[in-house]
Amino acid sequence: MGRKKVLILGAAGRDFHNFLTYFKENDHYRVVAFTATQIPDIDEKTFPASMAGPLYEEGIPIVSESQMEQLIREHDVDECVLAYSDLPYNRVMSLASRVNAAGADFKLMGAKSTMISSEKPLISICATRTGCGKSQTSRTVINILRSLGKRAVAIRHPMPYGDLQAMEVQRFETYDDLDKHDCTIEEREEYEPHIDNNTVVFAGVDYGKILREAEKEADIIIWDGGNNDFSFYHSDLYITVLDPLRAGHELTYYPGETSLRMADVVIINKVDTAEDLDVKRVRENVQRIMPNAAIIEAESPVTLDDISAIKGKRVLVVDDGPTLTHGGMAYGAGFVGAMKAGAGEIIDPREFATGSIKKLFTKFPHLNKVLPAMGYSVEQRMELEDTINASDADIVVSGTPIDLRRVIDPNKRVVRVRYELKPVKGPKLEDILAKFIDENCT
Repeated sequence: MGRKKVLILGAAGRDFHNFLTYFKENDHYRVVAFTATQIPDIDEKTFPASMAGPLYEEGIPIVSESQMEQLIREHDVDECVLAYSDLPYNRVMSLASRVNAAGADFKLMGAKSTMISSEKPLISICATRTGCGKSQTSRTVINILRSLGKRAVAIRHPMPYGDLQAMEVQRFETYDDLDKHDCTIEEREEYEPHIDNNTVVFAGVDYGKILREAEKEADIIIWDGGNNDFSFYHSDLYITVLDPLRAGHELTYYPGETSLRMADVVIINKVDTAEDLDVKRVRENVQRIMPNAAIIEAESPVTLDDISAIKGKRVLVVDDGPTLTHGGMAYGAGFVGAMKAGAGEIIDPREFATGSIKKLFTKFPHLNKVLPAMGYSVEQRMELEDTINASDADIVVSGTPIDLRRVIDPNKRVVRVRYELKPVKGPKLEDILAKFIDENCT
């Protein structure tokens, strides 16, 4: 029997992790390619030979998912492994049907095959959809641990959209580190709030090497998950955040339900903006499938740098890009903040959009109230800047977690909207974490 030929379906994240933890030195398999989707401009690259190991002397090509069936037939692929996240179940099964029809098996890899063990106590913080509030939960957990005398270091879910070799292990402590690694807006949205919170955050490609580096600096490791992916690490405490603004999605998206079913603690966030019936529905779903999980309800109140500057004005709202695109939300914290501040009018950004930003509105027709803060490349950042500057708004309200003025040059005043986790019902997170320390930190 020869080596099974494998195609890994990914989006520059879990696909590389699954390869490095399971396939890299496994002589029962040969990975013929990675496919790419969700993120622009990550195909037509090569996973470098220096990272792929001696079984892959020429590296591994990364190609568009649109070529999946062609690749299966050309390489006589045996298995296709789905390795990206935030997918509705009908999308997962559509991919499975395409794979099966082309002749290959369809595979999902779980915890046993892909999780790495830490030498330090580890808390995973995940979510059932992009934009549930996982990152603000991570910051809250880190602050509580700090108040209890423990140093926590964050490891963020991968976003390696550039030079993979240069991004193998990345460490961020200052704004200069963001510039040194030429971070996209999407990366900055995850790393900058940790820096503002005086927390070191690691990320990159090789999460075995990343973990070993983080362990040198931490009493406790925090896995700050991305999209609705489940953790890359075996966890001593697993926290999953749910969003009642998308009630029911916790049971209909992959692998968000996986993270829900692994949870020790469930946080139902945004109860201050969700309908009571939707909060009730989410709670009942959790209690039905995870009766032993601790359930915390939390608000996500927004604060604005200057409310008076917004009242009565024509406002262009900019919100977190991934939350709006593959997260499926029609608006984010920026829109909530602008309405709270009494904006006179929220302008439609579509008529001012240029380049890839304009194409984005065609791809995601549910977006008509807000401008996604997209910036996967220098060119796209400039298109975002051009769109903002072409608008006839009086002021920009930004709900993205970063200071946009560090990466673009808007010709209008920008008022930032910030948001933090505020638990309001259920067990106290402080008590859960104090117990965690007693049981795991000797």
